[in-house]
Amino acid sequence: MKLWLWWQGTLLDRYLAREVLYGTGLIFSALLFLFSFFDLIHELNDIGKGGYALWQIGVFVALAMPSHAYELFPIATLIGTLYGLTNLAQHSEITVMRTSGMSRKRLGQALMRIGAIFVIIAFVLGEFIMPLSEEAAQQWRLKALNNVVATQFRSGIWIKDKGSFINIHEMLPDNSLHDLRIYEFDLNRRLNKISTAHRAIYLHDHQWELNEVERTIFSPTGVTVERDDHVHWDSVLSPQVMSTLLVEPEQMALWNLHTYIHHLRDNHQQTLRYEVAQWSKIFYPFSSLVMMLLALPFALQRPRAGAVGFRIMVGIGLGLGFYLSNRFFSYLGQLEGWSPVFSTLAPSLSFLGLALSMGFWMERRA
Repeated sequence: MKLWLWWQGTLLDRYLAREVLYGTGLIFSALLFLFSFFDLIHELNDIGKGGYALWQIGVFVALAMPSHAYELFPIATLIGTLYGLTNLAQHSEITVMRTSGMSRKRLGQALMRIGAIFVIIAFVLGEFIMPLSEEAAQQWRLKALNNVVATQFRSGIWIKDKGSFINIHEMLPDNSLHDLRIYEFDLNRRLNKISTAHRAIYLHDHQWELNEVERTIFSPTGVTVERDDHVHWDSVLSPQVMSTLLVEPEQMALWNLHTYIHHLRDNHQQTLRYEVAQWSKIFYPFSSLVMMLLALPFALQRPRAGAVGFRIMVGIGLGLGFYLSNRFFSYLGQLEGWSPVFSTLAPSLSFLGLALSMGFWMERRA
């Protein structure tokens, strides 16, 4: 009960929360509409390909919205909080609150209570909604275009599975595999078997069914060839692992990232990109709190005439700076081999330091 009363706050806290939530909701809706419009314009280039109709483009754009919502959430929080607080400051309401006994610390605590809601929303959005919607969007687009999953290699997709190398020429949106080759090596890294299959269908528990299989077996006595119509194949591969070829690491759920990182480690492959994405999924929801603290110093002074628009522009610039710095540190950390924790936390800590220093400076000027 005491925790609920603390979170609910006073009447002034609830009034402040209403203004911030309204501003954030307004800015968030505008940004989401803008980026969805950009998606629509981009997809219109492919209209007519493989029967890709306008209504199918609309479904794809709608399914891609949660991904944009997750990425834009801290920026919308910053601009929305700045918008709400600036409106209050313009009408001298912040001044009245402070003269009524609401210190800068109390104001910050009230914002943190509102920010707790944003953290929960961002976590649910990034962990449960975005991964499903993004995969569904890519699957929908591939089916509409009658396309297969493309890779950077002309020979198809290459995956290491323990002592084997797997070459998949085509992976269809239903997760079936076409033109599959499995190269098996012994402990001395000598090739001892090549298996080809026209098609592979996933059954359950990492079990696949290979159709129209031809096995070429190399032995000291010679080479033998075996053919079968149907063969069961055990592999660490699963639709969840294969789905990583459709969805970017930053758009995957934490559990899928954790599973895929273990898969890469078991096969002695690089995991840094996926580790950075994993830690980013943990820390990114809390960046809304940093953005709200960054907006707080602007509320400590009453804006002059015409200064509201300027402050909103400053908020947009800071939000874009935070978004770009996140991308910059992520890519630079992968190139330089930095710790994933440092690569993901550095932008938030930098902007947190900026928020605290600006607050201290404006508090002394007030």
